[in-house]
Amino acid sequence: MINVKALLKSTTFSILLIFGISSSGIAAEENYSPLDSPSFFEGLNTFTAVFSQIKQLYVDEIDDETLFNNAIRGLVEGLDPHSSFLEPKDQSDLSESTRGAFGGLGIVIGTKGDFIEVVSPIDDTPAYRAGLKAGDIILKIGDQNVSQINLEEGVKLMRGAPGTSIILTIGRPDIAPFVVKITREIITITSAKGLLDEGVAYLRIAQFQRPTAKLVSSIISDLVGKNDGKLDSLIIDLRNNPGGLLDSSIDISNLFIDEPGIVVYTEGRTPSANVSFPTKRGDILNGAPIVVLMNKGSASASEIVAGALQDHNRAIIMGEESFGKGSVQSMLNLQDGFGLKLTTARYFTPSGRSIQSKGITPDIELENISLKKDEDEDSIDLSQQEKDLKNALSAEEEEILVDPTDLSADEIIESQDEISDLRDQEYVDLLKEDYFVHEAMNVLKALKIYKK
Repeated sequence: MINVKALLKSTTFSILLIFGISSSGIAAEENYSPLDSPSFFEGLNTFTAVFSQIKQLYVDEIDDETLFNNAIRGLVEGLDPHSSFLEPKDQSDLSESTRGAFGGLGIVIGTKGDFIEVVSPIDDTPAYRAGLKAGDIILKIGDQNVSQINLEEGVKLMRGAPGTSIILTIGRPDIAPFVVKITREIITITSAKGLLDEGVAYLRIAQFQRPTAKLVSSIISDLVGKNDGKLDSLIIDLRNNPGGLLDSSIDISNLFIDEPGIVVYTEGRTPSANVSFPTKRGDILNGAPIVVLMNKGSASASEIVAGALQDHNRAIIMGEESFGKGSVQSMLNLQDGFGLKLTTARYFTPSGRSIQSKGITPDIELENISLKKDEDEDSIDLSQQEKDLKNALSAEEEEILVDPTDLSADEIIESQDEISDLRDQEYVDLLKEDYFVHEAMNVLKALKIYKK
């Protein structure tokens, strides 16, 4: 069983940002001890009384270790949706997931009431190909009713050996619940796609990984070559992009910013939680107009990029208000293999706007509609945002997103190159029926005419 005294005194941390792992340290608040607080002993008395009653009267016999772990879990998970107490097995699973050595479905999930909601399906993954959408509610995982388990237990049920299948029962607005069978895979995400149409470059970023900035730079260079050495304008599509690595989002932002300042900064209660990430001058588009597309499935690193480009007056943001996931989680390594994932800071845009629970407000709001003439279904309301999650942090005051592959940056780029030619035409056809892209192109064309 975990040593409670060791838990109280533990000060060894390794930063785990919502976007990935970073080797850094956090200093605990010096001189603080719960033993100096009278209210601590009052609460401890109540805890002891409840503990004793459970041991004596509960219908089944429960061992002390289970009761202590349940109590600690409740203490932590009552804080916000992203803080959690990790038992040794959970710690092992987390380390495995950061290496990408697991089979999954390719979705980012959160809680909505008693159920699990799809925050965003990730491009080119089993969940994406199965047709799952942001805002879908997972009602059952196999035979397990989701209302009877927590988020972590749901993740464990959905994760499994590559090649095995899982059956999900899905709830979606305005239609009856339906069942979908999904085969797990090693999740290797192709982060960006590019094409050129009517003089406007289009760039889709599905998630921010190690090679994304290098890949984006390569795509832009290729598109410049196809357009006689210059791009008139660019659409960056971050819809349903759940985030990824912090470093990648900063590198992407710096590809298009050519002025001194910061990309993003964090604020917390400890000095080491207050960090600024500076810009690096060098706009690869030489000032060409940019439109960034977002929706309610755009979260975390997506919001950092959009907020930075918006605050530096480098891009027009179009679409819907984003998810609002702007908190930093830290990993505390405890005794006997236990761990504590704790929210320790918030992210702010260069102008000081909090991302947490507020998201990024677009300059031009667009409704989620379709240009298809034969569209029968109403558009799906992507209603769930960070602020709607149980115990969500306020703005004043993240499933962990990590690089989900063992492949190197060059191997991922090679994989992207192999499929890009096959998918370009498919994307061109889809974009012709995409209302957001249609409106973005109209804005960029108007800017081009205005500049003349």
